[in-house]
This record gives sequence, structure tokens and C-alpha cells, in this order.
Amino acid sequence: MKSLIQATIAILVVSALLVYAADAMSATGGKSGKDTLTIFNWGEYIDPDLLKQFEKETGIHVIYETFDSNEAMMTKIKQGGTAYDIAVPSEYMIEKMKEEHLLLPLDKTKIPNFKNIDPYFLDLPFDDNNKYSVPYFWGTVGIVYNPDLVGDLDFSSWQDLWDPSLKRKVFLVDGAREVIGMGLNSLGHSLNSLDDQELRQATDKLITLAPNVKAIIGDEITPLMINNEAAIALTWSGQAADMLSENEDLDFAVPEEGSNLWFDNMVIPKTSKNIDGAHAFINFMLDAESGAQNADYVGYSTPNTAAMSLMDKEVIADERFYPSEEQRKTLEVYKNLGPDYLGKYNELFLEFKMSIR
Repeated sequence: MKSLIQATIAILVVSALLVYAADAMSATGGKSGKDTLTIFNWGEYIDPDLLKQFEKETGIHVIYETFDSNEAMMTKIKQGGTAYDIAVPSEYMIEKMKEEHLLLPLDKTKIPNFKNIDPYFLDLPFDDNNKYSVPYFWGTVGIVYNPDLVGDLDFSSWQDLWDPSLKRKVFLVDGAREVIGMGLNSLGHSLNSLDDQELRQATDKLITLAPNVKAIIGDEITPLMINNEAAIALTWSGQAADMLSENEDLDFAVPEEGSNLWFDNMVIPKTSKNIDGAHAFINFMLDAESGAQNADYVGYSTPNTAAMSLMDKEVIADERFYPSEEQRKTLEVYKNLGPDYLGKYNELFLEFKMSIR
């Protein structure tokens, strides 16, 4: 009888502890709280040593999760299963998240290092007065290529991709905005076009590119280019910078007809359970030394002028990755197309994919 009573008491104690743990998990969204910061970012997009340094300086434990697309990131935040304190969406997705009331406004009094950001990258149409977001990295979409494998082509024009000598040599990123945008730019149209005729023209032209396309892939292109197993690829400037750092024979170009100028910004989702910690992290990443260390590690272009003063001068003088303001005039930021036209871009991209044999 005594053992039965002891067992009963033990069960009651364990049950109470489980209820308490469940309540605690619920109160913090499963992971976050004042002593924890849950960050949602792209893969390979931060120097891990900076996370350790932030933990050491603040005593806040960092939980770091990654996503592979803006859409996947937004879906998970909308579901609310995890209380993310920081996310790093692209510009058009920031606009969409604002519309759906998924973001908290920033308290810039808690971000004194905000002054380190180049004014050129502030107060852009997708976030007036940077009410909800702070620039993290920026870059372009262009063409990485191996001059030894493509002859005299220099890809100063999108038209070079259609050269017959490139049959089955062209790799493309798996992104509707990037590929349809390339088709639009090659015809002199805006990559944010909402004109059905222009979109049809762009898709028809892309279909004529199909014989030159080897594959539409993602991060797998990096080792292929580094190892000289691929000759040419449409990609983002930061990914190209990674390739060039490993293979000096490669080059990168942004065609003169125009291309995408993209931004990834730090935001605080409304799911945040550690708003003060989120502001502290943003301010930490905007510190000159943190910004320089992160840019050196990731390889993308930083909007942090204080950080640039600490970086290798050859890196920031390279106009392939830090284009001048004059060059930027030919570049466009992606706009939120709305659900109807976003669906149309995806449909046209699928049509193009299906034309590749």
C-alpha cells in the first residue's frame, strides 16, 4: 500500500511538472522569452561567431533557424507556432508582411547604430522611413561565367545568353521573379511589369532560350562553377562573390539593359516575445566591427558605411559587387505584385520550365 501511495504521489508530481512545462512553452511560443532570442534567416547568411559573441555580451541565448524562400518564411510566421524575434525577408516580402500586419514597428532609440547605414539604402518605397525594417545585405542579379568556357562573350547584354555557342551551357536560378525579370529586362521592360502583353513577350523570348539551358537549380550551382563543371549561370551577386573567392578564373556581370537591385532587411515579427532583445541584436549587427566581420564572412554587399571603412578596400571598390550610383540607375527593386500577378509570374515560369527538354 505504501509503495502504491508513493507511486501515486510520483505520478502527480510528474504530471504537475509536465503541466507547468507546457504552460511555460505556451507562454513563450515554444522557444522565445526574455533570456532567449529566436532568429529566422536564410542559410549561410551570418557568421556563427557573431551569434556566440552576442550571447556572451548580452547573456541572451540564441536559437537560429533557416529558411530557403521568402514565401516559406512568411507562411511559418503566419502560422505562429514559433515565436520568432528576428526575421530577414526581402524587400517585396516586407511590403507584403506589412500589409498583413505581421511586423512590429521599430524603436530607433534602441538602435543607435542605425546611423551607420548609408542613407541611399534608407526610406525606400517598400518601407517608408524604415518604420519596420533595417538593411542587412543588398546586391544584384547577374551572370557569373568562366571566360575560358564561353569564348568572347562578356555578358554586358542579356542577349549574350541566347548565343548559339552556349547550347546546353546555361544554368538558371530557380526563381520566377529572377527568370521572368531577366526576360522582361532583355526586351527593355520593367521587371515589375503588370502588362500582360509584355509578360507574354518575355515568356516567348525565354522559350527561345530553352536550347541553351542546361538546368534550373539552386545552391548546387556554386560547386559546379567553382570546379569548372559549369560555364555560366544566372545568380545573385553574393553567391557569385563566393564562387569568385574560390575560383579566380570566374567573372561576374550585370547586363546593361538592367536587372534587379535587391535588399534583405532585419525585421521584428509580431510573434516576438523578446522585443528588447530583438532591438539589441539589430543594434549589435549594425556595429561597424560586427558589420565588417559579417560581410567578410557572407560575401554579400553591406549597406553599413561604418563597416565598409574597416573592410578590404579592393573588395568595396569592386563595382561588380558594389556598383556605383550611376550603375544603379539601371537597376530595379522588386515590388509586391499582388497575389494575382504573383500567380501569373509563377505560371509563366512553369510554362518556360516545361519548354526545356
